[in-house]
Amino acid sequence: MEIKNKRLTEEEFQAQRKEVLAQWPTGKDVDFEAAVAYHKALPEEKVFSAKLNKAKAEGVTLIQPRAGVALVDEHIKLMRYLENEGEADLLPTTIDAYTRQNRYEECQKGIDESIRLGKSMLNGFPAVNHGVAGCRKVCESVKSPLQVRHGTPDARLLAEITLAGGFTSYEGGGISYNIPYTKSAPLAQTMLDWQYVDRLAGAYEEAGVPINREPYGPLTGTLVPPSISHVVAIIEALVAAEQGVRNITVGYGQLGNLVQDVAAIRTLEELTEEYMDQFGYKNHCITTVFHQWMGGFPQDEAKAFGVISWGAATAALSKATKVIVKTPHEAMGIPTMEANAQGLRATKQVVRMLSDQTVASKELEEEKAIIRAEVKCMMDKTLELGNGDIALGAVRAFEAGVIDVPFAPSRANAGKMLPARDNDGKVRMLNFGNIPFTKDIMDFHTAKIEERAKAEKRAASFQMVIDDIYAISAGRLVGKPNK
Repeated sequence: MEIKNKRLTEEEFQAQRKEVLAQWPTGKDVDFEAAVAYHKALPEEKVFSAKLNKAKAEGVTLIQPRAGVALVDEHIKLMRYLENEGEADLLPTTIDAYTRQNRYEECQKGIDESIRLGKSMLNGFPAVNHGVAGCRKVCESVKSPLQVRHGTPDARLLAEITLAGGFTSYEGGGISYNIPYTKSAPLAQTMLDWQYVDRLAGAYEEAGVPINREPYGPLTGTLVPPSISHVVAIIEALVAAEQGVRNITVGYGQLGNLVQDVAAIRTLEELTEEYMDQFGYKNHCITTVFHQWMGGFPQDEAKAFGVISWGAATAALSKATKVIVKTPHEAMGIPTMEANAQGLRATKQVVRMLSDQTVASKELEEEKAIIRAEVKCMMDKTLELGNGDIALGAVRAFEAGVIDVPFAPSRANAGKMLPARDNDGKVRMLNFGNIPFTKDIMDFHTAKIEERAKAEKRAASFQMVIDDIYAISAGRLVGKPNK
């Protein structure tokens, strides 16, 4: 199985499509031409890319939650609450775990149990089972644009049904929905499956219907160095563009140090634009998404609001196009819709307060320079491994450990690189594994880690990594001993 970054032919796409739509009975209700007409009748304020592009032009940071329940009417109730009481600018539909694994029969059992018990027995919205009609009912019940958020290695049927159902944004990618989410799925296969998703989005685009695509930025969510998540985002943006996608939102998960996080968002947009130009993809709109802290949260709600507000401030100061908002119930499981709305309102307050402020410093420019240099090292080697083909290069880069995501469950990931914070809380690399950095970059990381070790009067070791993982839930950013 070998992948190439080459647009699927119409014959290849339609041959796959016949098989994909036959995976579950609701697939028969997908009619592309009718779906295009449905989208063209949507008002502009319900089109995800239009709202993002307007926000980018105006320098505004939009807010978006995560949320989803099993039944259509209850999901509508939840979406309306987050839109009205939470003041969300953009709405999600988080998909349930069974759908993510293409286990639609179990989804149906979950739907039936949810009806019987009068409460959601699934951890998200089973869009495939509800079909095109169920999705359109949701889309027609709210004023804001809707995005599909999930975590599905093979998301082809889910894409067909939700896009035909009126959703105008679709999250995920062949790398970002494999490496952090699965153990055994072959990377080449998930990338091939996501070429189909991107070709579908591209077909809508060519028919005059803009579909926003968003690679999943945070990856494993904890201590992922900016350059690693940047490389994955850039690769997924490039392979999407090859299939005809024009509206792309690249993402990044908060690490906690303001300077590093602002540098990360700014370089992410700049580098994605540069690589799109380098590969000849023109007339694209690149926007950014900042994910509030994805690691452990304090159980105390007041302290959790502190974490949320810090993420909101960072998103605003970085000028991210949108921010994905956490809730004060993060440490306790699935949040209530009231708690979800509270996180949104807290975020909106901070974002509005900081909308006219910015961050600029020598330290920021230095951090941007190190991120850029690291990305170049990995991208150059990835292209070399793929003989100029970025998709093939990505598969080979993961095999060689050239791209290495910390704490990922996937067997396709080397798992040799280890991150740790420096004395200022910026995420550096304790072990490089096979990441092909130059000597000066490696010396920089080593010196930063040693500076912390000296300050804490202990050797640089894996214990630092463990301490950093639990630090925020214990009320700190850097996992310093005896603090």
